[in-house]
Amino acid sequence: MGHGAAGLAAALAAAEQARNNGLSIEITLVEKAVEADAGGNTRWSPCHMRLDAPDRVAASFEEDMQRSSGGLADPTYFRTLSENATVTIEWLQTHGVAFSTPVYYLSAGPTRIQPVGGGGAIIEKLSRATSKAGVRFLYQSEARRLTVADDRVAGIDIQSRDGVITTFDAGAVVLASGGFQGNTAMMRAQFGVAGATIRLISPGTRFDTGDGIRMAREHGACVSGDWNGMHIEPIDPRSDRSAPVVLVYPYGIVVDQDGRRFCDEGADLVHETWEGFARDIHFARPKNIAYAILDSRLSDISGFERAIRSDVPPYRAEGLEELAARIGIPARNLRETVDSYNAAATGDAARFDATRCDGLAASGSLQPPKSNWARAIEKPPYLAYPLVGAIAYTFGGLATNEKAEVLGENGPISGLYAAGETTGHFYGTAPNAVSVLRALVFGKIAGRQAVDFLRTR
Repeated sequence: MGHGAAGLAAALAAAEQARNNGLSIEITLVEKAVEADAGGNTRWSPCHMRLDAPDRVAASFEEDMQRSSGGLADPTYFRTLSENATVTIEWLQTHGVAFSTPVYYLSAGPTRIQPVGGGGAIIEKLSRATSKAGVRFLYQSEARRLTVADDRVAGIDIQSRDGVITTFDAGAVVLASGGFQGNTAMMRAQFGVAGATIRLISPGTRFDTGDGIRMAREHGACVSGDWNGMHIEPIDPRSDRSAPVVLVYPYGIVVDQDGRRFCDEGADLVHETWEGFARDIHFARPKNIAYAILDSRLSDISGFERAIRSDVPPYRAEGLEELAARIGIPARNLRETVDSYNAAATGDAARFDATRCDGLAASGSLQPPKSNWARAIEKPPYLAYPLVGAIAYTFGGLATNEKAEVLGENGPISGLYAAGETTGHFYGTAPNAVSVLRALVFGKIAGRQAVDFLRTR
């Protein structure tokens, strides 16, 4: 179930595995959205993937995964991801998905590849191949519950758009229905009242309502990952685009609704700080909003446009008081904040380098500190971008092993598999550019394993 990267990879891999083994197996992909909206988060994602090249994984990949998780990641899971990454990319290429090596926003860091056309290309190419392989698609159909008999998956109840529930016999089921970020009740239960009001990062995110997680847990599935964790990004709330991120905040200052700084904007490269930053805005700042304050020197940064996906121009003003009025914060406070910051930003501005941690720090008197990119804000026009947090996916999910089998208290639940955001495995902070990659790798593994399970029953 699920029409994103994980679900399509599972369905297509299962169809190919059945064909290669001369098996006649009916494969159905269940999707709650209408066909035009199907694709979950994948359809709207740029789909950066943490590979040095389509045929090469960085030697430090597994070590990086452990570092991101604070040492809590399952080493076998991420070793399997590393070992299967390039062969999965090659498999995608055979189905018409082409890859490029883009410049990632502005920040230096691990090399990433990207499908030409982003996530929409993955959905288009794999949907076509999956349909051609004979997989049946059920749109506007919601999975409600699993049937388990003798500790083995036996079927699944599906509710159609007219409310009729039909039980489908199934010898194996792959759950690939995303996290629970689109489920207001689950978000409130897990993250408190503020959890229910987080903006969703893309139109596809609303379909991720925790169905697969809930159904498996009803039958004793174990869980994995950080249930207090989420991937959340700072976006421009004025924009109607998918994921209208504004990632130039390290190059100025950020103030809250009262016009005061509250964080070290230059603590690290943007892809290392954006989760904590965006989460702080939503859960700790007045009115769940903040403002990036910059000056005209933003345009001097080569390629700065790559770090802004909002289609709405920033607020502009020749004076700070005028800018404060435009964004609705106290003018005196903003003036005091900028003056205090400028007095501490006295390093050699020639050292400024937006692509790396440049060490251009403010003096120690500034609180909170600014560790990099501390260049005075003094050249009008002054600019302001409003920022709010928008959630992409949750970290808590089902426990699975290297075969994508869902684990119960006594080991794998026979015939039940899961991949993508439905599974856990992320702790602390999401490892950058890994979410779609793991969805594809473990979706493919799940589909093949499900067919092998049926073949050997």
